[in-house]
Amino acid sequence: MRFRLEPSPAQEKLLLEHCAHARFVWNLAVEQRQHWRPGRASAPGYVAQSRQLTEARKEFAWLAAGSQTVQQQALRDFAQAMANFFAGTHRRPTWRNAGVHEGFRIVGQRGNQWDLRRLSRKVGQVRVPKVGWVRFRWSRDVADQAKSFRVKRDRAGRWHVCFAMFSPLIDGPDTGEIVGVDRGMAVSAALSTGELLSAPGLRDTEARRLLRLQRRLARAKRGSNRRRRIKTAIGRLKAREADRRKDWVERTSTDLARRFDLIRVEDLKIKIMVRSARGTPAAPGKNVRAKAGLNRAIHAAGWGQLATRLEQKAPGRVEKIDPAYTSQTCHACGHCAAGNRESQAVFRCRACGHTDNADVNAAKNIAAGRAVTFLPRPTDPGRPPERGALQPLGGAVNREPQPFLSSA
Repeated sequence: MRFRLEPSPAQEKLLLEHCAHARFVWNLAVEQRQHWRPGRASAPGYVAQSRQLTEARKEFAWLAAGSQTVQQQALRDFAQAMANFFAGTHRRPTWRNAGVHEGFRIVGQRGNQWDLRRLSRKVGQVRVPKVGWVRFRWSRDVADQAKSFRVKRDRAGRWHVCFAMFSPLIDGPDTGEIVGVDRGMAVSAALSTGELLSAPGLRDTEARRLLRLQRRLARAKRGSNRRRRIKTAIGRLKAREADRRKDWVERTSTDLARRFDLIRVEDLKIKIMVRSARGTPAAPGKNVRAKAGLNRAIHAAGWGQLATRLEQKAPGRVEKIDPAYTSQTCHACGHCAAGNRESQAVFRCRACGHTDNADVNAAKNIAAGRAVTFLPRPTDPGRPPERGALQPLGGAVNREPQPFLSSA
């Protein structure tokens, strides 16, 4: 649960020092891990690094001026990150950069007076070591199971306090309703019920201002105050866009979890889809700028965030369906052909004449829970493929396609 933190100028200076110390300790731990090679002694673990931190605090006054709790917790977080990496659940921890990874974590017992207190209905205070009581906007109740919190600063210069707790689960309506969700770029989420949902982004005036700022940033000298101010202005616009998208994801996922008992989405490999097309100096890629624009559009649509939040709010009620040919298959008759989709928004079946929104038709196929495992048999140019003339993948014997469900 994230709340807006409102530190004073003096408190903000101390918070930035905590962020710098936590980042410094983390990067030292990363450097020790990267220094290891086969044949060398093993990299120091958490206990050895804690002893080294104690010795470093005795030697360097600027490090001793910071909070030992913050620095010690950074080592614990790194040890947990390495354990997750060796378990195969997370990527290997890497460097933290100033201005990007600004934050630290505090672990304590929730409910004690020194940890958290409420001043009014909308104002609370959280105690940060060597900073004191810092105000934040108390917009909702903090659950009792919160044992730690993280202080973060985003690229727009805003401070947040995030309490670690489990998200509340949402119960289904117990009506047996099933919905299919087709994710796209022109329409962020098309439902099998016919609803078309789009994630909000920047307004036209904001997009034009962002373009002007990016051009000014390209001309600014690195390390100058002007460049820093421009980057902060760009960060505010980017943060505004991300906040709108996150709010849309939260509202949409909550609405779907409450209305339907089973939610079926495409099993999209988003990390593979958004890979850069630059290639290598020896073999440069093609259509790099177009691919970069496509990647930005995928991220702006919130595909991954929507699926993740659905699984978190409705565990066990989300199914991932193979998206193969769902946009080319007629939901009414099951005919599959690339020509069925006349444009981005229009679907017209060449076999039965069924017409529908292309994204809604794909969402209905997803709701049916059956992916197409057939490729259409080649036909003469200009001649629509015959219904049922499908050839299974792998060169198996031809057979009639299985009937599709007529409704979601």
